[in-house]
Amino acid sequence: MLLAFLGGRAVARALVIVLTALLGLGIAVSVARAQPDYVADRLTVEVVGQGPDVILAPGLASSREAFRPLADRLKPTHRVHLVQLSGFAGQPWTGGEGPFVDPAVEALATYIRSAGLRQPAVIGHSMGGLSGLLLAQRHPELVGRLMTIDSLPFYSAMFGPTATSASARPFADRMAASVLSASPEAFAAQQTAAAKGLSRTPAMQETIVAWSLASDRKAVARAISEVMTLDARPGLAAMKTPVTALYAVDAEGALPPAVVGALWMREYDALPGVKLVRVEGSRHFIMADQPEAFAKAVDGFLK
Repeated sequence: MLLAFLGGRAVARALVIVLTALLGLGIAVSVARAQPDYVADRLTVEVVGQGPDVILAPGLASSREAFRPLADRLKPTHRVHLVQLSGFAGQPWTGGEGPFVDPAVEALATYIRSAGLRQPAVIGHSMGGLSGLLLAQRHPELVGRLMTIDSLPFYSAMFGPTATSASARPFADRMAASVLSASPEAFAAQQTAAAKGLSRTPAMQETIVAWSLASDRKAVARAISEVMTLDARPGLAAMKTPVTALYAVDAEGALPPAVVGALWMREYDALPGVKLVRVEGSRHFIMADQPEAFAKAVDGFLK
């Protein structure tokens, strides 16, 4: 079990990390937006702007609105494709009891082909970053370049260098079961506590909770189980797609900055030419906690 890697205070830290990184992603739930330009079973896409194509893929339990400020900034010079996954932040879940991540990755590949995009840039936050890695590994001809935002190629590596998909499975199953079994009141309290670890901004914490509660719990549970056990590391060495990996460090976070930096270096070590970008004073939502640093990193990535 993954808890075998932990002891004492590390157990509490790990539980905070799991809750914050997997259960409460989002920025704003009530803002009315235009109807999506592309609708499919597993995702919808809204397109804004003109210019080189950029796909924005949000994280677990999150919405395309997570990237709205970036899309608004880029649309004068880029054609921006804002993805929304089914089951998250009010989008109906149509996947039943089946898998989550793999169908979403293939749905994104289908969208790129059907829209006639030619090697767009892809920017993915959290689970969206993992999906971007899988997309680039399985369909390298479809991705021009990739930016991952606070996303590891194997999430459960944060529990220790010997963690594997098999060792993560029991813990992942328990996390998924806890999402499904919690009462509405308990789930809301869980999300309220988790949101504090996702962002340093109180207003953002409130909207994180709103999006979590608007997500379908079956979809969230399934996604959690898969994200905790999916390992994209074996495919890193063969990747040709240029990758930039942003990661957040926070002196008051669940893990010390030195530990976080070493973790990202270790887990991306096999990826040729990867560019690691450290963002200080931020929690999981870099785009919200450090918008200027995030904008600078995106500008450098797109150049």
